[in-house]
Amino acid sequence: MSAPVSALYAGSLALLLLGLAARVSLLRSKLNVGTGHGNDPTLARAIRVHGNAVEWILPMLALLLIAEIDGASRTFLHVCGVTFVVARIAHALGLSRTSKASSGRFWGTAGSWLVIAALAVWNIAAFLRVLPRVW
Repeated sequence: MSAPVSALYAGSLALLLLGLAARVSLLRSKLNVGTGHGNDPTLARAIRVHGNAVEWILPMLALLLIAEIDGASRTFLHVCGVTFVVARIAHALGLSRTSKASSGRFWGTAGSWLVIAALAVWNIAAFLRVLPRVW
């Protein structure tokens, strides 16, 4: 079974994670902080930006892959994928700039939640469509 749409967004989001991880590593090196955040607010935010991305990317990719395997339209999958990538970039930029409320954090969170909800509903509906055969 092939899942090219999921592969595209898994790869794209993995590159985003690498970029966020590199930022943490560079800050650790610059500040000479091996573990933790060394009471540096910029490093603490960078660590949180990376962690937050990991927390949301993995569930989204699982839902996207399941939807693709279960026959979701490529248009729906791409809309979810593009929206999620843009949302995660917006969130990362917003949180990197400030730990307070920002439009990047708001729209990044809203977009991420919207995609997770849409994929979750689609996957539950896919199950209900085949319920008589699996029960």
